[in-house]
Amino acid sequence: MAAKKQARSVPQNINEEYYQISTEILSSFPKYRPPVDLFTFRDDIGVLAPYSQKGARLSNEQVEELAQLCSAGDLFVSRSDHPIYSRHIVKQLDLVLQDHNLTEAEIADICIRALLMRYTEFHDQPVKAVFEPLYRDVMVVTEYLWQDKHHINAFIRRLFRQYAPGRHAINTLFTGLWIWMQCVSEYRRKDMDRLALALLLHDIGMCKVPPFLLQKNGPLKAEEREKVLMHPMLSVKMMQKLEISFEELLRACFEHHERLDGSGYPQKSKGTQISRVGRLTAVADSFSAMICKRSYAPAKKPLEAARELAAAPQHYDAEMTKLLVSALTTESFGQFVDMDKSIEASQ
Repeated sequence: MAAKKQARSVPQNINEEYYQISTEILSSFPKYRPPVDLFTFRDDIGVLAPYSQKGARLSNEQVEELAQLCSAGDLFVSRSDHPIYSRHIVKQLDLVLQDHNLTEAEIADICIRALLMRYTEFHDQPVKAVFEPLYRDVMVVTEYLWQDKHHINAFIRRLFRQYAPGRHAINTLFTGLWIWMQCVSEYRRKDMDRLALALLLHDIGMCKVPPFLLQKNGPLKAEEREKVLMHPMLSVKMMQKLEISFEELLRACFEHHERLDGSGYPQKSKGTQISRVGRLTAVADSFSAMICKRSYAPAKKPLEAARELAAAPQHYDAEMTKLLVSALTTESFGQFVDMDKSIEASQ
């Protein structure tokens, strides 16, 4: 899916401050009113010169000239326009695989924003037509991770700390994928694709639970709790109705609240009755919930949450929880980013 690399070689100081625009990205902009300031490379003096200002109306001649400049590798956008640029790419995520000037951090940021947008849309309107763009974006993310599994660390550094259905789904996706990558030595791209969808959609049945129950400060009444306890089965039924019912997804939906000692729900399965995908999703789902602030509970620090899970081997897979504890203890993921604040600042 990657585009050919631009032939133009530019000075390092320019690459540090500007993105070199590919033909694919230029074509994704509004044809006559690009949303960013554009610059062209001047061979004679080796610097960039302004070409057009964001939102300015271009003539037909300028549109043709921009296409030629872009094809020659002479068209650039300032990194100061990254917020605009990234919001644009969010809506056409496959461009992150074509733009070789984006940093690993920028790609992770853009991918998370895209998944949050698509998941929220699907959560609000769970129909096949809305699922398709979410599916395409998940495949972009798995393609990026397939290229280098270490890319996932940038996603882990961006786990959300404020609860919302989409944020919880994304936390579970990347936490679960990271654990899975540590547990298996060899895997197929198809395995990654299916597991990513399973982890992301494991809690989709919660969209059928009245929102006020999720925001309630005090304990739930018996009838209210019963509605919440129904969400694993609701998730399964929704996926089957949409004909997206492969084994990993159904297991993730149905088993993520089961516990090894049989104390979970909905079937009170125990031990080996719970699939490996179910055990993985249980760890990722619980960890993701614990590190997020909710109306009825404060957010725990990631290491504290991981240690609590590891201290309950009767509930959670010990191999998986120990991997999380080890990585967080040694700060293997690096410095965490306040993704909640970043998202809110851009809205």
